[in-house]
Amino acid sequence: MRRRVAGSLLAALALPFTLLAAGPSHAAPADKAQVLSSWTQTGAGSFDAWNAARQNQAAWSAYAFDWSTDYCTTSPDNPFGFPFKNACARHDFGYRNYKAAGTFSANKDRLDDAFYADLKRVCASYSGGQNSSCLATAWTYYQAVSVFGNSAMADGRADTR
Repeated sequence: MRRRVAGSLLAALALPFTLLAAGPSHAAPADKAQVLSSWTQTGAGSFDAWNAARQNQAAWSAYAFDWSTDYCTTSPDNPFGFPFKNACARHDFGYRNYKAAGTFSANKDRLDDAFYADLKRVCASYSGGQNSSCLATAWTYYQAVSVFGNSAMADGRADTR
């Protein structure tokens, strides 16, 4: 009888610990803010790191990032043949995830600057008149998010470009 009570008591005490160990963790890793910041800087290395992670989202699932995008929203993704689609996707990533973190306002200008840097890197692959046209288009896209991006995403919808 004593063994049965002791065994039952041990099982009852162990159950909460077993459930804690077996249950899914819903907390994001402690470095989520640092990872997000590292993927939303103006440099090409930041873009490349974000793009590599985007290609392997499952590896980052514990971070619960919002990878959704509508690319360049209602503006063309490839205006005049210039491939702006990935720059728009990273911009959406920054907007959505900083909104979710509650730190959008503190990061908006940097996100817009990173977007413009991404667009200019696209333009760097062109020369002459094409480069000038691309840079003018990039400036227009940047101005749109700079001016209208503040009111966008207030309700979680896509940003305005």
